[in-house]
Amino acid sequence: MICYLDSSVVLRHVFGEPNPLQEWTKIKQGFSSRLLRLECFRTVDRIRLRGGLSAEEVSERFSALHRLLDHLGVLPLTARVLDRAELGMHLPLGTLDGIHLATALLWREKHGADFVFATHDRELGLAARSQGLEVIGI
Repeated sequence: MICYLDSSVVLRHVFGEPNPLQEWTKIKQGFSSRLLRLECFRTVDRIRLRGGLSAEEVSERFSALHRLLDHLGVLPLTARVLDRAELGMHLPLGTLDGIHLATALLWREKHGADFVFATHDRELGLAARSQGLEVIGI
């Protein structure tokens, strides 16, 4: 399966949280926005700064993120993506989620719809479905 991954899916996997993406092992090719790296590394650092992770845990999470990201296609955060994110979406959506959805929609325009959109964020998932994407994880 080809899959667009948002940060909620990646972070849940990296932190070993309950209810990870059931289809995780079926993903043959994953891709995401460059934004994913920023969101994931900032989240680990934010938790560290709040005293939620030891130095060893931070190292483990960063290592897990690097390993995972080494196997993901990372799409650039371009002016075209930002322009698309500025357009209205069918449902309420925050800025970063709008960028993820815009990236996936532009991918679909260029490569076709042979991929699924993975998120644990209900609002983002519903917005992606409203744009005709197949959504897993919600």
